[in-house]
Amino acid sequence: MSHPFKAVSLSFKKAPLAIRELLSLDEAACRRFLHTLHNELGLSDLLVLSTCNRTEVYYAAEDERSREIILALGHLKNRADTGQFLPYFDLLPTADAAVQHLFEVAMGLDAQVVGDLQISNQVKMAYQWAADADAAGPFLHRLLHTVFFTNKRVQTETSFRDGAASISYAALELVEELTADVANPKVLVVGLGEIGADVCRHLAASKAFGEVVLCNRTRAKAEALAEECGMRIVDFEELVPALKEADVIISSINRAEPFFTKEMVQHLDVLSFKFFIDLSVPRSIAADVEQVPGVLVYNIDAIQSKASAALEVRLAAVPQVRAIITESIVGLNGWAKEMMVSPIIQKVKASLEQLRLEELDRFQKKATPAESKLLDEATRSLMQKVLKQHVLQLKAACKRDDAGQLVELLGELFDLEKHNEPVA
Repeated sequence: MSHPFKAVSLSFKKAPLAIRELLSLDEAACRRFLHTLHNELGLSDLLVLSTCNRTEVYYAAEDERSREIILALGHLKNRADTGQFLPYFDLLPTADAAVQHLFEVAMGLDAQVVGDLQISNQVKMAYQWAADADAAGPFLHRLLHTVFFTNKRVQTETSFRDGAASISYAALELVEELTADVANPKVLVVGLGEIGADVCRHLAASKAFGEVVLCNRTRAKAEALAEECGMRIVDFEELVPALKEADVIISSINRAEPFFTKEMVQHLDVLSFKFFIDLSVPRSIAADVEQVPGVLVYNIDAIQSKASAALEVRLAAVPQVRAIITESIVGLNGWAKEMMVSPIIQKVKASLEQLRLEELDRFQKKATPAESKLLDEATRSLMQKVLKQHVLQLKAACKRDDAGQLVELLGELFDLEKHNEPVA
């Protein structure tokens, strides 16, 4: 692909959670970062994607700009030591590599839990932010719409999205495993973002728990989810008593510093075992909480995809998903090649129109109004037929990957025509 599209990626594959959470971005930070990259670094076709598993920037520039982007990310996060994080990033310096990677991310092939459904919605939000910032050019628009169309094909034509093998479902499986020997286990979910809400729905469908209690700063959101799932709500003011009662605490609080501290948990007087599951990035449960006797903490890196039947079905569908992605990229390549010859088509059209108008000007002086109208229609029709033939030849040459020679020939031909005087 000839477009100067590139990407830089920090993901769970190379960077541990401790690194990812330092450089993670919420919506407001993503929007500020887009503004910086577009207006200060002069990058276009921008997409900034930040989830619990990755922070990535897709961009178009003739030169490779990954180091500048990473340093700008560090500046945004007020970190002077960003240079030491460079080895954790993957660089995708070609359009072929960057496009392939975005498709695999958006479809869930590159997710920590294969087939994770949430990533496609996160890509849609990132695209909306890019559009809002006027940082998405024709290539990114076409690319993302192709990604969304491909996602629909994957949903309807394969079993890759069957079952529930997402991060939130993996959390449910972990809770079921931890409480297998607990009679009527009580679960408390704190923070009801997208992942927290999905966990609640999985918990409600499981029927394996004595009670699930919700706690969220915005009570209206908790009330709507509690009604949907048949769960009880506690206010933040009642959180400590709820923590004492719960066997499992699932936290997906979105904040810069840990919410659950060692001091807070020590005051719970844990008598047997209490399990904390942290789904937040940055972490909402301090690392030293696990030093409290009887407390076990599991962060998002500990939630591994399990060899469930649903996951096995998804893995079996991976070759079919890759085949659909390949078809989509072939179509995108064809469009990109046609876009490459668009300027020469416009040039040919302008040159032909100039010749037509020059000839009309010569003959219309001697023509009646009716004859002038007929001449205009005839010459316009002739020009369109000539132009159509050139366009068809160029598009056919694009498909054969040999448009370059034809573009050069047409460019030379019509440059010469511009310097020729019409023959009297």
